Amino acid sequence: MDLNAYQAAARKTSVYLDVGCNPIYPTLGLSGVAGEVADKVKKVIRDRDGVFDAQTREAIKFELGDVLWYVAPLSSELGYDLAEAAAA
Repeated sequence: MDLNAYQAAARKTSVYLDVGCNPIYPTLGLSGVAGEVADKVKKVIRDRDGVFDAQTREAIKFELGDVLWYVAPLSSELGYDLAEAAAA
């Protein structure tokens, strides 16, 4: 799937209010899930001497998918194709 197709698919699952004129919701969501990624990495450093086991890597991969999902509608809300934002 290319980035713009992903963006269109993500748009179909957007259920927040005022889709098409509300960059606040996806911005807050992006901030939240980026924080979850950072927290998981922090705990690996703190608790596992920086060693990422398979379970932790999988959990981070899941959160990165959420990051990507929020980037897609935020790009839409700001009038950008996701491929255009990625190229920038």
